Amino acid sequence: MRKVATLVVCVWALAASGCGYALAGRGSFLPATIRTVGIPKLDNRTTFFQVEDVFTDKIRAEFIGRGKYAVSPEAAGADAVLTGMVLGIAVTPVGINEQQLASRYLFTVAMRIEFTETATREVLWSNDSLVFRGEYELQTRTAENIRGESFLDQERSSMDRIGTDVARTVVTAILEAF
Repeated sequence: MRKVATLVVCVWALAASGCGYALAGRGSFLPATIRTVGIPKLDNRTTFFQVEDVFTDKIRAEFIGRGKYAVSPEAAGADAVLTGMVLGIAVTPVGINEQQLASRYLFTVAMRIEFTETATREVLWSNDSLVFRGEYELQTRTAENIRGESFLDQERSSMDRIGTDVARTVVTAILEAF
């Protein structure tokens, strides 16, 4: 009985080792020759000020966080280069508070991203129509709160949060060949 149990465990272990399961975000289908990734600043085609800085910094940080690649802010000297642009951003109110003021907004970001191996100029991954959506609560308790700096600070905070989602999605898609 003990031999049968050992045999069953061994067969199960062999079968499980080839099933393809791995921790998400830890694999990479990129060529082994890619060690340095150049990520120049994204192009901003929107009216939102400095959103390209936020998204570029988040994507760089996500690549660095994966721990496998050196990241450069320039294309020169890199084994692969990520380029892209923010094509559009829409901010739509989707919730109101007791004073009938918008308090929850849907942020929609459209982007184009391309990841190219520099030695061969082969595009390893690209997507011309990435769309990210996120709902964020903005504090608008009174009409005074929706003016000027308060609203802009909250908008920047929301862009920072959606930037984190953008970076995680883009880097995961590139590394895991989605």
